[in-house]
Amino acid sequence: MLDSKTNYDRVRGEFRPTAAPNPRKSLADRHSSNRRSQSIARFILAFTFVLFAIALEFQAKSIAADSKLVRLEESRPRMGCPFRIVVYAANEPAAKSAIDAAFDRVSRLNQAFSDYDPESELMRLCARAGGPAIAVSDDLFKILDLSIETARISDGAFDVTCGPVVRLWRRARRDRKLPDPELLKNALAKVDWKAIELDRAGRTVRLLKPGMKLDLGGIAKGYAAQAALVELRNRGIDRALVAAAGDIAVADPPPGTEGWSIAIASLNPTRSAPPAKILLLKNACVSTAGDAEQYVEINGKRYSHIVDPRTGLGVVRRASVTVIAADGATADRLDTAAYVIGEEAGTRLIDDHPGASALFLTEENGAVSIKTTRRFAAIKTLDPNGSTIDHAADSSRFQPPAIKNREPNEILTNRESLAKRYSDILIQGSPYDLAPAR
Repeated sequence: MLDSKTNYDRVRGEFRPTAAPNPRKSLADRHSSNRRSQSIARFILAFTFVLFAIALEFQAKSIAADSKLVRLEESRPRMGCPFRIVVYAANEPAAKSAIDAAFDRVSRLNQAFSDYDPESELMRLCARAGGPAIAVSDDLFKILDLSIETARISDGAFDVTCGPVVRLWRRARRDRKLPDPELLKNALAKVDWKAIELDRAGRTVRLLKPGMKLDLGGIAKGYAAQAALVELRNRGIDRALVAAAGDIAVADPPPGTEGWSIAIASLNPTRSAPPAKILLLKNACVSTAGDAEQYVEINGKRYSHIVDPRTGLGVVRRASVTVIAADGATADRLDTAAYVIGEEAGTRLIDDHPGASALFLTEENGAVSIKTTRRFAAIKTLDPNGSTIDHAADSSRFQPPAIKNREPNEILTNRESLAKRYSDILIQGSPYDLAPAR
């Protein structure tokens, strides 16, 4: 039996005794290994400390920079309503220059999209309805492309070829009289989103039916608000809000906040009525469609200013829809479509669109219900005191407390009072004078 302390030497062909381990050398090796481990640990600790110090310094500089930002706000009439822009910039000249550029961008879009100006690019296209295709601007082509897609997924509930019936309905609202049935029939015959022919290669548009009239009212303001926000970003303004009536686009939040607070008006807004919801948003867009302010009563029946392109008449449902999406055009077009088709079908429409979420307010028999789509649970909301609330389990739990009394001599409009008490801005589903920030 071989001794465990021997080792076979293959070269010599014999067993040789194994050298005994040197206890001093083993101890030295262990000490050396420990020193290396300690050195590595000290290096990691020092490196972590340096990174932490850099992060703190960066945060401190960021806070200091934010504290020096200048807030500037301007409101100018655009697209038939007040456009409001709020920015935080390094200095006032930079802020004014960026705001001017954003308003110029909106003005150019209005020249392209207006259905009131006979010289607009849109009206020049309509004048060629039934004729050959014509080349159009990139903006007009994009917005028509989005409109056709929305008409497809909503089965025509959103249809920018509704111009003929919208014009009839404007007259009906003014005269408080339903359109003549024969005139309505003729107008409806010209409403057909499938009669818009787009050529991507040549960027041309052809309207196949003579007499077609396009109306971009259900998408243009959201598109323009988003475009204005992009213009601000291109000029170095990262903290901004652009509001076009019920269509709002926001970038990074105001300094020291988690987001822009956006109040959603109730279905029956009064001086004492709190908002239905207060959203806390950043780098997002929100749009509301409804009949809270724009409606007409004819023969005892209430009709919305929003027309159902399939009937040619205003929607009779007492409701509003607020959509949150990544871009303004998407929020604007989806809220219009969802409002027209109603809560059940509208919920499916929103849930099927990636990244979009919505809040529905519906009144039946005098009672208002609040329903939300699947992704709305991820949206932060506030109570009137500014605290974040969790409504993921049941969105109808939010019941704002009564509004605190104001000084007797403080005269405020309904929108101003609501916005000043609760949020940066209040939105409703129709054009109105936007309230100032708190």
